[in-house]
Amino acid sequence: MACRNGLTKAAVTAEEGLESDWTFLGMVGLSDQPRPEAYEAIKQCKLAGIVPVMITGDHPATANYIAKRLGISDDETATVTGAELQALTDDELEKRVETIRVYARVDAEAKIRIVRTLQKIGHFAAMTGDGVNDAPALKHATIGVAMGQRGTEVAREAAELVLLDDNFATIVAAVHEGRRIFDDIRKFIKYALTTNSGEIWLLFLAPFVGLPVPLLPLHLLWVNLVTDGLPGLALSAEPAERNVMRRPPRPPDESIFAHGMGVHIIWVGFLIGSFSLATEAWALHNDLPHWQTIVFTTIVIFQLFHCLAIRSERYSLFEIGLGTNRPLILAIVITILAQLAVIYVPAMNVVFKTQPLTANELAACLAIGSTVFFAVEIEKLIRRRRAG
Repeated sequence: MACRNGLTKAAVTAEEGLESDWTFLGMVGLSDQPRPEAYEAIKQCKLAGIVPVMITGDHPATANYIAKRLGISDDETATVTGAELQALTDDELEKRVETIRVYARVDAEAKIRIVRTLQKIGHFAAMTGDGVNDAPALKHATIGVAMGQRGTEVAREAAELVLLDDNFATIVAAVHEGRRIFDDIRKFIKYALTTNSGEIWLLFLAPFVGLPVPLLPLHLLWVNLVTDGLPGLALSAEPAERNVMRRPPRPPDESIFAHGMGVHIIWVGFLIGSFSLATEAWALHNDLPHWQTIVFTTIVIFQLFHCLAIRSERYSLFEIGLGTNRPLILAIVITILAQLAVIYVPAMNVVFKTQPLTANELAACLAIGSTVFFAVEIEKLIRRRRAG
């Protein structure tokens, strides 16, 4: 700030002398500090394989200072100005775009060019912004995220998502939640298809080895509606695995059956089916009149133990803890009580054509059904050792 005495209208309009004879009064600086949670959010992004890039209209020195404080980049050579960007050809930008972390003094056209270049070389480009000049890039980005509080109406209309609290950390929290939801979807599909695969193997192989049909249609309906349904739904409440934000991003075109899930469905399904078939053969060999109830109960127990084993694709149940998903424990308890009612309540015996089992027979069903749990735990142990 400065002042000048005797400043006349003629002096203001004159070109000479306009910037002389001023008295310096002081200097005022404005500091727009990043939010405290932004530092941790940037750190989480890097751990999750997400590369944060700053695109700003500020001076390069200001942009580099903020980028260094946030941990985006401490290398000033990774900064490109709008004029430098304009001088680069498309081929040159494609070669450098993966190493550039800060863009300063850029306009709306340059932002679109950056987004399109990243997409061209195979990256999943998300864009955040709040101004009118951000709208074109938000529209062309793979995912456009507009600020809901200070963002312009144009930016909000152009974006796929609107951030209501204008907090970058919310985006990172959304990525965390999205990965958890995707994992839980995979677990539900793995549970449903594996158990159904076991039933198919059982029904398919029984006639080929000279055994009678092991399950009645009503038994299959019960298994699919009750023992599949309740625990399967409870898997949607499974907490995020502890390494969920330390994985690289999943390729958009990757199959949901990737990372050995398809193989798991086949081999574990075959294990459930073959062991259930062996249980039927054992019961018939020992002339047990309620052999069908034994097979029915065994396959239900197989499913419950399998549900516990696949709560994590990598970590053991003993590591994540039995009580970390209480809805699942409640669903398993309800399923067990319902199955016991089918076995021991006379009215249910009539409906389901079942007979009460002795304590030894029930223990045998429990022991056989638990084998799938240990088999899957060994599978996860092998996977952990291969991954180092």
